Amino acid sequence: MAMTEIPSGQSPRNEQAVDGLAAAACLFHGFSDPSRIAILRHLALGEHRVVDLTAHLALAQSTVSKHLACLRDCGLVTSRPEGRATVYTLNHEEALTDLWVAAERLLAATGEAVTLCPNYGTDSLLSPDDTKDAR
Repeated sequence: MAMTEIPSGQSPRNEQAVDGLAAAACLFHGFSDPSRIAILRHLALGEHRVVDLTAHLALAQSTVSKHLACLRDCGLVTSRPEGRATVYTLNHEEALTDLWVAAERLLAATGEAVTLCPNYGTDSLLSPDDTKDAR
């Protein structure tokens, strides 16, 4: 069941509705890290090896690999061996493009509110050392 489909006369507490919301939460967790979003946006340009992504995004190899594993587990990317390397490809490119457009619209509509959220705003993305400098 899709996240937006709640049968008429039933509350969102319906077991199927809750399962759909849990799946949606898991999907959105895949987007919850700026590095994963950067990787997805970069893979929209074409398939890449981990070494390519580390160079383009200035991230450590272990970081890129960890995030690619998460994105693969979420079904957002696939991988295939090519020689000694692994090449990653974006899945569902059209749906992700639609999501980026919708996210931009929602960000424009909410203004700065999301960045000021104490739990998920931009300050929560800073490391403890960065937090001292930001104050």
